[in-house]
Amino acid sequence: MHSSKTAAALALAAALGLGGAAPAGAQGGSPGGLAQPGEPATARPGVLGRIGIDQRIGERIPLDLPFVDESGREVRLGDYFGARPVVLALVYYECPMLCTQVLNGLVTALGVMEFEPGREFEVVAVSFNPKEGPGLASQKKANYLDRYGRPHTADGWHFLTGPPESIARLTEAVGFRYEYDDDIGQFAHGAAIEVLTPKGTIARYFYGIEYSARDLRLGVIEASEERVGSVIDDVLLLCFHYDPATGKYGATILGLVRLGGIATVLAFVGFLTISLRRERARNSASGPREPLEGNRPEGPAGERARAVVGPREPDDMRPRAPGDPAPPAGRT
Repeated sequence: MHSSKTAAALALAAALGLGGAAPAGAQGGSPGGLAQPGEPATARPGVLGRIGIDQRIGERIPLDLPFVDESGREVRLGDYFGARPVVLALVYYECPMLCTQVLNGLVTALGVMEFEPGREFEVVAVSFNPKEGPGLASQKKANYLDRYGRPHTADGWHFLTGPPESIARLTEAVGFRYEYDDDIGQFAHGAAIEVLTPKGTIARYFYGIEYSARDLRLGVIEASEERVGSVIDDVLLLCFHYDPATGKYGATILGLVRLGGIATVLAFVGFLTISLRRERARNSASGPREPLEGNRPEGPAGERARAVVGPREPDDMRPRAPGDPAPPAGRT
């Protein structure tokens, strides 16, 4: 009996795309998903036709929902919003396959980012299994914090459990459709993480179980209204645009043209600056020019100029051309 359930679970995971390039599987409105935009859920048979992820970009989630954190403390979802963007993962902690892969992929992406939980954003994992409690949540947090390898970020990681009402309202607001499958004794669901603004507005969906660190960084920057990030990130946001259909950032022709224009202007300004500096250096090396005889100033300034140029030769000491008159007698 146990082996048959395991085989069924593996088959369901394969159907959800766990082994493929787009493991978001049962996600409505995403490539590789079970339903394209406008396609009814009933277009797929059985449980697979009733699960998916419907994007709610621009909509706010309810922040007054009660949950319990990994320490057993009663909290409100809004306790983790207000200051920073939030990376949200809807999972359940006893999931043997897909949820573990989602969290593994998240930790892997965060591991190569300079941004850290608790500083630029918060990580909030919420179990959609109402039977799970803070004990499991605490174990999951310890495991993933150890895997992440930055223990000083512990206050930025939050693993929550809660009552059915809170779970239902949150999953509905995010567009996360799932269902319990009695045949395998597990939940059937899609795979994705979401990035929300500090006010609780859904900004980005990232599908699957592997996430690009670049895309996640850009998503956090945009969700923060660009209050974090660098000049380089601003340039990347000019060139890369988020595509809701794929849940990824892709290069845009207009963005690349803009970047090319900016690069051209900067190169021209740099060329002018270098040319002016070289011209000034040449002028400085050649020194001051000797003024013409008739243009030498009189008075103290003229004396200084003559001192620099040297004393004037007497007329009788200068070489004369044939026919020049002799100097007056008695002149020295």
